[in-house]
Amino acid sequence: MTGRTYYAPNGGLPPQTQLLTDRAMFTEAYAVIPKGVMSDIVTSYLPFWENTRLWVLSRPLSGFAETFSQYIMEVAPGGGSDRPEPDSGAEGVLFVTQGELTVTLAGRRQVLKPGGYGFIPPGSRWAIRNEAGEPVRFHWIRKAYEEVEGIAFPEPIFAHEAEIEPFPMPGTEGRWATTRFVDPADMRHDMHVTIVTLEPGAVIPFAETHVMEHGLYVLEGKAVYRLNQDWVEVEAGDYMWLRAFCPQACYAGGPGRFRYLLYKDVNRHAKLGSTFGKTAR
Repeated sequence: MTGRTYYAPNGGLPPQTQLLTDRAMFTEAYAVIPKGVMSDIVTSYLPFWENTRLWVLSRPLSGFAETFSQYIMEVAPGGGSDRPEPDSGAEGVLFVTQGELTVTLAGRRQVLKPGGYGFIPPGSRWAIRNEAGEPVRFHWIRKAYEEVEGIAFPEPIFAHEAEIEPFPMPGTEGRWATTRFVDPADMRHDMHVTIVTLEPGAVIPFAETHVMEHGLYVLEGKAVYRLNQDWVEVEAGDYMWLRAFCPQACYAGGPGRFRYLLYKDVNRHAKLGSTFGKTAR
């Protein structure tokens, strides 16, 4: 696959003449955060990060994301952090959309460019810097790792999507494909972050309804997405959150490919509230 592009927000503010009507939606089953929402005044800042701001796309919240948080980070030249993650139980995925990011993990330096992927296991000691001359923008997806007795912790992964052959969905002749950075059968991993690609005219031809929670960031193109009972137009730079079991389908109706970065929680039992882990009597 050639000609990959990765949309990244640049902030700014809309003019006073702009209409207020937009595509932003927040429901019990899903949320849509369009790219126009990602302005300067909705940015946040983090402790121990220098020359950095971020857009928080999702966070654990009643009626919203339950298993993960997702940020778009913007780090100016010379910025970064030597203490990026305050939670020793958190794992993370980094995906670069613009610029160049240097990650130091266990004494080894990794330089990630657009399309670059990094998996940071829980309990890691790592640092992150922008050593280039332009801002770097990247997604940072965080999840509390669910340890399982008898299964080892996952190891770090650094890769680029160009190095990975997309996996075509059965019966689609490659029109619907997924780029997988982690082996789906590897039980050490309790989350997957992949890239889904639909060629023009391709569809997800049924309303997927499943236990996985989703975060979807549109990297390229446009499409009409079915979310619960609604059809919603989305384009590069938009973000969608889908609650577990929210019906979803898609029609890629644009002139080019429709591609998105996808988060989902996987490979673990459903927690059973206060009875989880207790022996029935």
